[in-house]
Amino acid sequence: MKPSPETRPLTRDETNAFDRTDRALERSWAEKALLFVEGGHARACALLLVISLVCFLPGLAGLHPIDRDEPRYAQATKQMLETGDFIDIRFQDEARHKKPVGIYWMQAGTVALAEALGVEEARTTIGIYRIPSLVGAVLAVLLTYWSALALARRREAFLAAAFVGASVILMVEARLAKTDAMLLACIVAGMGGLARAWLLRGGAILPTRIVLLFWIAFALGVLIKGPVIALFVGLPAIVLSIRERSLYWLRALRPGLGIAIVAVIAAPWFLAIAWRAGTEFFAASAGQDMLGKLGTAQLYHWAPPGTYLLAFFATFWPAAILASIAVPFAWINRRVDVIQFLLAWIVPAWIIFELVPTKLPHYVMPLYPAIAIVTALALTRGFVGPHRPLAKPASALLAFVPVGLAIGLPIGGAYVGDGWLLLGMPLVVLSALVGLWAWRTFLKGAAIAASLTAVGAAMLLSIGVFGFVQPLLGGLRLSPNLAAAASTLTCDDPSFATFGYREPSLVFLVGTDLTMVESGEAAAAFLAAGDCRMIFVDSRFQASFEAGVAELPARPALTTRVRGFNINGGRLLDIGVYAVRP
Repeated sequence: MKPSPETRPLTRDETNAFDRTDRALERSWAEKALLFVEGGHARACALLLVISLVCFLPGLAGLHPIDRDEPRYAQATKQMLETGDFIDIRFQDEARHKKPVGIYWMQAGTVALAEALGVEEARTTIGIYRIPSLVGAVLAVLLTYWSALALARRREAFLAAAFVGASVILMVEARLAKTDAMLLACIVAGMGGLARAWLLRGGAILPTRIVLLFWIAFALGVLIKGPVIALFVGLPAIVLSIRERSLYWLRALRPGLGIAIVAVIAAPWFLAIAWRAGTEFFAASAGQDMLGKLGTAQLYHWAPPGTYLLAFFATFWPAAILASIAVPFAWINRRVDVIQFLLAWIVPAWIIFELVPTKLPHYVMPLYPAIAIVTALALTRGFVGPHRPLAKPASALLAFVPVGLAIGLPIGGAYVGDGWLLLGMPLVVLSALVGLWAWRTFLKGAAIAASLTAVGAAMLLSIGVFGFVQPLLGGLRLSPNLAAAASTLTCDDPSFATFGYREPSLVFLVGTDLTMVESGEAAAAFLAAGDCRMIFVDSRFQASFEAGVAELPARPALTTRVRGFNINGGRLLDIGVYAVRP
């Protein structure tokens, strides 16, 4: 009896018997697109590059600094450029020893290059600091394709990489000047090398270029985010070694050479910071930051187990629902080498992160490429489709993100928009319509065409939300508007302070020397200390400010008021801008 697609084991060299059904169903543009991709790696990579840039570029330069992590990274980098100290990491006078220096050096190099090319105000242009994240996100997509080629055919590798590039979480991380997009690229490169070592165990020698890529990626990951990469790469290696009952297969990665590479790339800075700060960095990074997240809900980001599973349907849209339909496929083929590797990549780390109290959406992002590969394998073998249990109603989730935004953005824009928000909505609405078309296509049985249509919806959504709607959400631009007010203080040697509103983006945009005052008396003392001064006063602290400045010989003049919505804290703020001039 001929085995069904649900029970037939998956092998690396199997015939196309499974996807003949899919091909007969999809003699369409989707099949032609995949045949085009199969014509060569250059074609596949070029198309993935287009998908990536459309998903990541819109709004990259225009999006204001997003509090709080992004401006902390950017400000610390800016201070490195201001002081010439590229070893210690500081935010104003506070040591920032939670993460290693890798991303700061990448940002500093990018800003220095921009200055050399004559870019004005490069040090306060947040888009320049985001370029390493953009590069990391694009590399993550291309490296997903490369990693998947060790496990699947070219069409599956392309689909998997497209799913990663179109995912909501990577769209966001590509636009934030912090570590996670570049770390993802390092992890995926490492997993691509590990996959080749696993599949060649006991066979051919792993090429030196693969070994070098693995260890260079590992070393850069350590320099970017410390031991985190060891969790994502090391945990699958341990699980697979237990399954194999041997560590011998890991010798293909030449650990001796690897230790030397990691030492050359990462050790110099760790030694330098140890010499400069003693054990302070290691206590803050490993003790307070990493172990703190394991033991407590650090920084108030507690959530119960299962949170990542629920968030997955938004963060990995549009492929998330396809991935959920593919879960039985992974279970049925769990004894096959390829699926074993992918499950070792996904399951142990996912369980750990669900159990850790501190939860942020990007923590599980390095598992998404593996999920994308499993999904692509299931798609091309006819497993994913409307014939699966509950697939028809569940597939409505192919449209839920753009439809939700098409409904929600005008409502939210009533509070934080500039009054012209509807002018930016046509592409968001079009994205919703394309998402609904993807759902309809899925219901007709063309799952691959539906998945590619959903990727198209994600591309339109990126342009619509980040390129057109975001610039119209002026009510979210509190810090840029305050910085614009600060630029009107044109007297010599101006000084600035803030009372109540303390977001890192304000420090980044106004200046490292921005003073944070804690009381009305301190505000008065700041204003009395010079004749070219400006202070930003949150209306919640207005009474304290008025009491403090009442005794001044000359009261500061109210220059303007800045009103807007502060995402951190979720409240509307009204900030008065007061100045004293000669």
